[in-house]
Formats: sequence, structure tokens, C-alpha cells
Amino acid sequence: MLILADHITQLPASPASLLEIDAIDVHYGAVQALFGVSLRVRPGEVVAVLGGNASGKSTTLKSVLGLVKPTRGRIALDGQAVHGKPPADIIDLGLASVPEGRRVFAEMSVQENLLMGAYPRRHEKEAIAADLALVFEAFPRLAERRRQAAGTLSGGEQQMLALGRAWLRRARMVCIDEPSMGLSPRYVDAVYEVLFRWKAEGQTILLVEQNARIALELADRAYVLQHGHVVLHGSAQQLAQDPGVQKAYLGAA
Repeated sequence: MLILADHITQLPASPASLLEIDAIDVHYGAVQALFGVSLRVRPGEVVAVLGGNASGKSTTLKSVLGLVKPTRGRIALDGQAVHGKPPADIIDLGLASVPEGRRVFAEMSVQENLLMGAYPRRHEKEAIAADLALVFEAFPRLAERRRQAAGTLSGGEQQMLALGRAWLRRARMVCIDEPSMGLSPRYVDAVYEVLFRWKAEGQTILLVEQNARIALELADRAYVLQHGHVVLHGSAQQLAQDPGVQKAYLGAA
């Protein structure tokens, strides 16, 4: 069922939810960026947050990661409140982040960047070596450049590296911000090939994306934000067929 914003200011608590966001407001100084945003992510689910520029998508993700602090409302992981906690403490609960702009360690090599993702599980040497091989298999360009400084990679290669770093984290939930932004179609295909693989393996993903068409192909459910408000949410299939979503985000006449 598609649900309009007036009916979702408060979503019912669900013990099956890994992430629960309840009616959060976020301000940047005097400017309010989010207005009563609520959403849920269940284990093994891919949830997309869609919207145009300045819709509040990235602010929602940053709130989950503790990079911005809600002025009202609640964020919980496995029922444990995390709003107001430092980002490092939230990440330690089993999250990984693929941020907008990639944010690789420019002076470090590709392989060193990848191993930074595995640092929380650094004692699992055999498992890390196996996962590193999987990343290089999925992204042969990274394998070719494993000793190259990450700052010398192209934008598409750096996005692959950011995904690979999250892969090595083996997180309970991966938070991904605009993975297709600024990439050529070839690199978008390579990135989403890995995301579809993660979905098939049961990886929980919270995805912020302007490319609504490909995001709705990947996602199980999605939320649409406008000017900091959730205006619509439902299954990805339902949203893809909604005339308003088609007109606003999918290029339908």
C-alpha cells in the first residue's frame, strides 16, 4: 500500500526493525531541514530514500550516522536509542558508510584503504584475505591499482573503492549516499552490480539516491522526501508505478 505523509508522522514500533527513525526534526542553525521524518529498515531489506536536491535525503542518512543531531524525535538500532551518540559509537554497533564524495584516504594505497574497512575485524586474517579477493574479483580495476595512491583514481574507481571498503567491514547495515552521482553509465552499472549482489546475499542497505529508476529496481521499499517531509512511501514496485513518482523522478510525460 502507498502511504501518504499525513499518515506516517509516527510509524508503529516493530521489534523486527533493525533501524527505526521516529518523527525526527533536524535544523542547521535557524533553517529546518527535516520535519517529522519517520522510516523503518528491517534486517536483510534494501530501503531507498528518494528525492530531488535539498529534499532532506542526505540529512536523513547523516542523522542515522550521528553526523547531524536531531532536535526532536528518536533514532534506534535494535531498539537501542542512538540519536545524540558520537558517530564512532554508532558505527561500532555494526554500520558501514559509503559517503557522498567517496572520502577515500588519498595518500594511502587502494589496498590500504580497503583494509581500513576491515580494521574492526582485523584479527580475522583469513576471512579478510578472502573478502579482499572477492572485492578484487568484483572490481578488477582496483586489483590492477592495488598499490596505487587512492587519490589518483578516477571518480568511478574511487566509488568502487568506497564500496569495497564497506564490503570489508561486513557490517550489519550499509548506509550509502548517492552512489551513482557523477559516474558514467559504465561505472554506475559496475557499482549497482555489486549492490544487487549484496541484496542477494541478504545485506541490509539504506540507500540515498537521486537516480530513482535504478534505486527502485534495487530496493524492497522506498520513501520519497520533498522539502524535508516524507510525502510518500511503499513498496518499490508500487512507487515505480505511481504516476506522481513517474512524472517527478522517472521521466514520464
